[in-house]
Amino acid sequence: RQRPASSAGAPRSHPAAKVLFRGPVGPILFLANFSLVLQGPLTTQYLWHRFSADLGYNGTHDRGGCSNHSANPIMQEVETLTSHWTLYMNVGGFLVGLFSSTLLGAWSDCVGRRPLLVLASLGLLLQALVSILVVQLQLHVGYFVLGRILCAFLGDFSGLLAAGFASVADVSSHRNRTIRMALLEACIGVAGMVASLIGGHWLQAQGYANPFWLALALLIFMTFYAAFCFGETVMEPTPARLFTFRHHRSIVQLYTAPAPDKSRKHLALYSLVIFVVITVHFGAQDILTIYELSRPLCWDSKLIGYGSAARHLPYFTSLLGLWLMRFCLTDTWVAEIGLAFNILGMVVFAFATSTPLMFTGYGLLFLSLVITPIVRAKLSKLVSTSEQGALFSAVACVNGLAMLMASSIFNSLYPATLNFMKGFPFLLGAGLLFIPAILIGILGKTEPRSEFQQFPQSP
Repeated sequence: RQRPASSAGAPRSHPAAKVLFRGPVGPILFLANFSLVLQGPLTTQYLWHRFSADLGYNGTHDRGGCSNHSANPIMQEVETLTSHWTLYMNVGGFLVGLFSSTLLGAWSDCVGRRPLLVLASLGLLLQALVSILVVQLQLHVGYFVLGRILCAFLGDFSGLLAAGFASVADVSSHRNRTIRMALLEACIGVAGMVASLIGGHWLQAQGYANPFWLALALLIFMTFYAAFCFGETVMEPTPARLFTFRHHRSIVQLYTAPAPDKSRKHLALYSLVIFVVITVHFGAQDILTIYELSRPLCWDSKLIGYGSAARHLPYFTSLLGLWLMRFCLTDTWVAEIGLAFNILGMVVFAFATSTPLMFTGYGLLFLSLVITPIVRAKLSKLVSTSEQGALFSAVACVNGLAMLMASSIFNSLYPATLNFMKGFPFLLGAGLLFIPAILIGILGKTEPRSEFQQFPQSP
């Protein structure tokens, strides 16, 4: 479905009536992730508060098992209900998003990136609005699941990621694509770090409602920006039907249809690299807070906030490291170095018994996020300009599946291994990271020639 070479120099379609100015996609992903990171812990804590009130549990002193008291059965029931409803939201969002994000991403190859950005922004806005109604009106917590499903139906954050990275691929050259994608990931990480630092303090000072209202206001502004300020990056948007299996077929054909300008083996194996890396990243993230709350660390909310900020800092330090190392190393070697530090950080977490050692582990992760922009850039170079939306929809599905797998594996493994080695899940994560390290090394030596061919680029 590659566009004719004669259209390579054609101007993009930017009707003056539709855009106020041609803005980049970075602010959209920054505001979206800021809102999501701000809402995520609030939703979990609100569920805890609601179930505690319903069951008559008001004990907060027994935090994370750090006291000498025996486990409270009511507290365990509160934990179980909170965990189950969080899982219902994640599974509902993933199952609906698996269909919608693939459909919308491939659709954006035809109609442009703006429609997908607007739809996904509206979905996040609806989810925040439903959350506010639940908090303000004390509605049943099942409405959280409804909000999550509505958001997923309209594309969810994975749809924003697909459109965002596809738009970067539309306008970047093969030479600077990796650093452009790393810059976009840095926007996401900085947003998460800022939201992590202010969310907990704001909750303690003013309760649940105001942070949700801020998230809603930001999402309204983000939707306006996506609709009227984002500069379309598809050269010649054309009308196309949304509800058709042709969009899903285009994603399947990325991996199955023979073509001289791409390697199906490289596409599949680089997708496996993304899957493993995301699984370990989010699996470790899921249990880190529980790990820090419990013995022997026994962190309070302030240290948890600092730890969460340190968890997002690699988005920025990885960008800086990638920018510096690209002058003397190939992308393959930069990815291998990032994986090596990631493995070291996981090993330190597994044996951390003190706060300084825990922050040492966070420090070793300073290059841990160079892998994903490098692999995304390599994937985008293996397909034509007219397949970028389909590709990043497929990557978004891989991300969603990896996050669901991570939550299932690490959250099940952590309590099962407490008796013989509390940090075992981190060791497992370190071991799993050897798989992408080996695959990237092998694939780096057998890059197909097509990766270095220039497809038609937008001016």
